[in-house]
Amino acid sequence: MDYFRSSYYAISHIFLMLFIYLFVTHRYSKEKTIGICFSSFFVLTISDCLKLNMFPDSDICYVVVTILQIFVTQFTGIYISDTRDSRALFMGLTASNYVIAGSLAASILHIYTESIFFSLVGSFFIHASILLFLYFKIRETWLECYEKELVKDWWGLCLIPVFFYCGFCFLAFFPYTLYDNPHNIYGTTMFIITMFASYVAVFQYVKSESDRIRINWENVLFETYIKGLESQYCLVEQAEKNLKILRHDMRHYSNMIDAFLEQGEYDEIKRVTEYINGVTEDNKVVKYCENIVIHSILSRMIEKASSLGVDIRLDAVVLKDVPVLENALIGVKDLDEKGRRYIDAKIQCTQEHLLIQIKNECEKDVIFDSQTGLPKSNMGNGHGLGMQSISAFSDKIGGNVGCFCKEGVFNIIIFAKF
Repeated sequence: MDYFRSSYYAISHIFLMLFIYLFVTHRYSKEKTIGICFSSFFVLTISDCLKLNMFPDSDICYVVVTILQIFVTQFTGIYISDTRDSRALFMGLTASNYVIAGSLAASILHIYTESIFFSLVGSFFIHASILLFLYFKIRETWLECYEKELVKDWWGLCLIPVFFYCGFCFLAFFPYTLYDNPHNIYGTTMFIITMFASYVAVFQYVKSESDRIRINWENVLFETYIKGLESQYCLVEQAEKNLKILRHDMRHYSNMIDAFLEQGEYDEIKRVTEYINGVTEDNKVVKYCENIVIHSILSRMIEKASSLGVDIRLDAVVLKDVPVLENALIGVKDLDEKGRRYIDAKIQCTQEHLLIQIKNECEKDVIFDSQTGLPKSNMGNGHGLGMQSISAFSDKIGGNVGCFCKEGVFNIIIFAKF
């Protein structure tokens, strides 16, 4: 029996399952996910015994078992993944490439030292070093890309690990191993270095793309915030002018009221006081919530809604120090009936929870995505980003977002406990 190859293959499979477990957002509970990964490890280990010990000289067995192992590995990553799409496939293929580097290290160490113990120990530490390096250096960036889907063409990116894996197989395993052709060791080592450099470049690109998208959304937020402040400043300035005029005219109104009292014209007195109250009410600066940023954004959106003839019924409770309305405006602005042009918005944000609930009439059919449960835009490319932003925000704060349409009324609810 080939105990050496069986041993370092088993070590590789352990780290392979660890990599998949750590670099995937899980669909199932921790215990069930670990159980699935252990089952896959068991299948991989048993199949290694088949091709290494029972049929060591059969090329057909080697090829068939290797294909089976590739399927089991990639199926495991996709099955336990919360997304089950090309992102999970890319991660599984990447895991195979990183693990194969540790396996090759075992063979190279054995060729040069001829010590099984030193080769296995060296292989284990190389596997562990690679995994720890990746865990602390790229895991956070990777999961951010994974969860927010910052890169759209994951199928194209999957070709990178596929070609690297095929290159490793033909250089070091099939049809000739490094033992048969040790001159390939240098080329294989350079190929490993090239792989790491390529992945660093890919993840740097993805990170820069993530930063660009984040900065873009921050700019959109600040632009809305600044426009809201500008609108508030104009309203306050106009209110001050009107109230100055009112204060200047108060002496005249007082004389008029005195004259009407002497004449017993109480109806005229009522008209004067109603006029004064009306001017005061019209120039009152509305404060939608304590948080100045949210207040400014709401002011801007309500101003836009007013210009479209949309009535917004707002209930907002947001604390001053606690750190979606656009789609609703689009949904109701084309409705003809005056009574249907409304948006109900309820916002509550405290130290304990966040609740956002928005309702509006909609006369068009809403198409919901079967995976995310969110509505899909039918307006072509460049649209639907608002819902993606809402989903990403909800995921970031550990919240739940739900959408449904009932009797011609569209509802969206976001809730999170802090």
